Amino acid sequence: MQVYLIYAAAAVALLALLAIVWRMARKRRAPVEPAGLEPEKARPDLKLVPPAREAEVAPPVEKPRALKEGLEKTRGGFIARLGGLLGKKQIDAALLDQLEEVLFTADIGTKTSAKLFEAVRAKLSRNELKDAEQIWSVIKKESEAILAGAQSSAAGIDLDRARPFVVLTIGVNGVGKTTTIGKLAAKWSAGGRKVLLAAGDTFRAAATEQLEIWGGRVGAPVVKGKEGGDPSSVIFDAIKRAEAEGYQVVIADTAGRLHTKTDLMEELQKVRRVIQKAMPGAPHETFLVLDATNGQNAIAQAAMFKQAMDITGIVLTKLDGTAKGGVILGISDELKVPVRFVGIGEKVADLREFDPAEFVTALYDHAESAA
Repeated sequence: MQVYLIYAAAAVALLALLAIVWRMARKRRAPVEPAGLEPEKARPDLKLVPPAREAEVAPPVEKPRALKEGLEKTRGGFIARLGGLLGKKQIDAALLDQLEEVLFTADIGTKTSAKLFEAVRAKLSRNELKDAEQIWSVIKKESEAILAGAQSSAAGIDLDRARPFVVLTIGVNGVGKTTTIGKLAAKWSAGGRKVLLAAGDTFRAAATEQLEIWGGRVGAPVVKGKEGGDPSSVIFDAIKRAEAEGYQVVIADTAGRLHTKTDLMEELQKVRRVIQKAMPGAPHETFLVLDATNGQNAIAQAAMFKQAMDITGIVLTKLDGTAKGGVILGISDELKVPVRFVGIGEKVADLREFDPAEFVTALYDHAESAA
């Protein structure tokens, strides 16, 4: 009799254990709703693409490129021509004419060229400049004043002043907009912030794919919609997801080309209005991304976008690949918009926060010493 009781107890224990295992398996298979999102409001045409596994997204430790190294090709442009001209050391009327020619044929814009030249001529007229070293000093000081003047129009980027902090990026196709978004996401994620990306360029599948690759690298999910769909709805959904799920930063991509310039500007203005509906006060920053290799065309692009959008900062990319990097002077002088970041290489660390004094030193130092 006791043997039967022992067998019965063992059977009951075994059944109880099987029940526990079965319940755990069901729980593991059950779908999990995102925290704070109501299922009935989910958009079937919008998807949240999760990043890759944590082991795959840890960014490698990168050594920042020296700013002087990144500006090497820019110094080979009008800066090198200035260095060759001022190497004569003796200032005369003929040299002054040549100085004017060098400045006005540089990719810094006529307004800025005139400002630099007039600063030099004013000093010479008072016999305050006797040699090339003093001319370099005037050009450097005037250049730094131009850059610093634009920077003074805005405070620094404070990612903690809103939750989520929404960054809207704009610019024509090919300037490095999506890459810039990826690098910003990497920087801010490395700083401990949860970043969500919005694939607002729904007109180019390649842009969304590139954003997903960056999201996978840095551990930032990407909200995307159907190809050719409404960009505003994608960014609206991203902001709402960020609010519900505790993301601290949203970085939104946008289209860079539509059928006409008017179409593009109207689309961007619509995006901005929808962002403000999603979160009053947003976007907190609107970055215009420009390609330094475009020279004075970059100034024209910046003026076009500024007419339609409230731009809070410039990101100037590809400075390491062009002799036209002096365009940064023209952009700052004519638009009075602060430069937030400059790109001097392919690595995440090569997207650097902009400092006017550091930039001017790196831009002119080598040529000045060579002269």
